Amino acid sequence: MEKVKNRSFARKAGLAASLFLGGLGLAGCEVAPPEAVAKVLDMGWPDPVTPEAVQLYNFWVWVWVAAWIIGIVMWGLFLTAIFKWNGKARAKRTNDEFPKQLQYNVPLELVLTIVPIIIVFALFFFTVQAQTVVTARDKDPEVTVDVTAFQWNWKFGYAEVGAGLAPNGQKYIGVDEERQAAAEATKYDPEDLKNANPIHGASMGDQSYLNYNKIETLGATNEVPVLVLPTDTPIEFRLASGDVNHAFWVPEFLFKRDAYAHPEANQQERAFQIEKIDREGAFVGRCAEMCGTYHAMMNFEIRAVSPADFRDYIAFRDENPDATNAEALKAIGQEPYATSTRPFVSDRLGTRSGDNFTDPNANA
Repeated sequence: MEKVKNRSFARKAGLAASLFLGGLGLAGCEVAPPEAVAKVLDMGWPDPVTPEAVQLYNFWVWVWVAAWIIGIVMWGLFLTAIFKWNGKARAKRTNDEFPKQLQYNVPLELVLTIVPIIIVFALFFFTVQAQTVVTARDKDPEVTVDVTAFQWNWKFGYAEVGAGLAPNGQKYIGVDEERQAAAEATKYDPEDLKNANPIHGASMGDQSYLNYNKIETLGATNEVPVLVLPTDTPIEFRLASGDVNHAFWVPEFLFKRDAYAHPEANQQERAFQIEKIDREGAFVGRCAEMCGTYHAMMNFEIRAVSPADFRDYIAFRDENPDATNAEALKAIGQEPYATSTRPFVSDRLGTRSGDNFTDPNANA
């Protein structure tokens, strides 16, 4: 009788320990996991470069920790049943007593019902917690970037730059009023237009939702666009699409956001923020929404530079409006063209040298 009691206590202790470890794993979503564990369970995720990405990375690893703990417990139960109560084990028994039946064990059934519910609620709670941190718009951005996706490239513009990073020490407002007014004029068809849109006069060619800036970087067939951003600075990205659905995705951000035409009309919050990029470097960006024939080639690069270099970059582009983005990068000692878009070459037509263009008469 004493043996049975001890065995019962051991089982209860084992179950309690498993639940405790699982709960501990889930509760640690805001705590960095041990490096050795993270390397095994991050499943090849890139190293995060923003605080929001760190939050997602930790959440991902700790969920895997909890999943493995739960999985090991379940596998243990399966294997116990397989080896303890199989035909061979039964043949070795000295009596033919029928195994104890547990199908009407109400406490056990309650445990097996309540524990999964607790696990699901815990996962939901920490998912919402991570999502809230990532989507929060309370970072007080110093730089606001307009991102326009189109088949099959990108346009980046600087809408605002805080006084601490602006060339003259005053807040820089980069809206191109003339082009913005021209975009607003496309909102409605004139009444005398043949086959005008009948829906409240709204034009099918409406581009009033797009943003236009004085300093812009436009991708081209022969050049991947490079978006220059400062490190250690809160940044806001405002997304829109000029045609079909696209998605703005930088793997090191561990977060992607869809870009829609008419985002507000499609009930999409077009803006998201990051607290900072924590190190300098070149980080590849991609479209993560299947958008047509050349979707796979729709790449860009984020070039994170020091705040001082970013200030010099903005000053150069403001003072030299006709200069290319490559010339501005070169002026602050950076590689002029994208360096991170492997396996896709950054100069799409093999025109890395010279003026980075293809002479149409070269083969004439």
